[in-house]
Amino acid sequence: MKYYTIYIFLFLGLLIGCSSNISKNNIVTVSGSDTMFELTSALAEEYMKEHPGISVTVEGGGTAAGIKSLIEGNIEISTASRNLKPYEAKALADYYGTLGLVFLIAKDALSIYTNPHNPVDNLSSEQLRKIFTSQITNWNEVGGVDTTIQTVIRNPNSGTYLYFKDHVLEGEEYAENSMVIPQTKDIVKFVEENVNAIGYGGMGYTGNVTHIKIDSVEPTEQNVRNDTYPIIRYLHFFTTKYPTGEVKRFIDWVLSPAGQTVVRKTGFIPLWESKL
Repeated sequence: MKYYTIYIFLFLGLLIGCSSNISKNNIVTVSGSDTMFELTSALAEEYMKEHPGISVTVEGGGTAAGIKSLIEGNIEISTASRNLKPYEAKALADYYGTLGLVFLIAKDALSIYTNPHNPVDNLSSEQLRKIFTSQITNWNEVGGVDTTIQTVIRNPNSGTYLYFKDHVLEGEEYAENSMVIPQTKDIVKFVEENVNAIGYGGMGYTGNVTHIKIDSVEPTEQNVRNDTYPIIRYLHFFTTKYPTGEVKRFIDWVLSPAGQTVVRKTGFIPLWESKL
């Protein structure tokens, strides 16, 4: 199978040509998902090593902010940990006459983080939903010690925030006393320092936290690959049109064995096995 020439994308509408004022032949501009920031930065760094004279700039800010920048023509690739929302799709259609393209670049498990001194190492999907919606408020209700649970969540601009709300909370509202922390790395730090805390984020983020089992299944690469772990998602690149030039070459490389090797090294799940 020739992975260098295979794109994983979904046509979301009829594409029509449109020009970009920000594109330069040797610069690729990328912005969006905080979950994907370390991954995209690592991909950019390795790509630039292999392609001297090419610049790939990467910024975070959240999925929603990245999609907004893409729609406004400020960047060429938006990184996202979720699908487009209806209002975003409408804005793309209004601006460009198309819903653009989405490239799947990696697979990710949404890990649930707890403090290593917390004895609870497994929750059911129902218990998890009730904890983050304030229907379960004490760790002793799920086999832990008698202490109040502190939920830690991402901000509403985050694709991870919305994905968790839609797929784990089943559309219910987060607990009102949840602590909002903008970046995943800071959620990890908070959980490290607070024994009663519970948070969430990509499985690629490491630290002195426990990635607990959900429905008795660990968030491991094998369990993500075979869809056994219950909280799984794809990570995306969005473009407004079919990519050309250096943008196309960068996306080609990300989907190649070389790029997918970087995906694995950063703790995410490559789309296929790489022998590099």
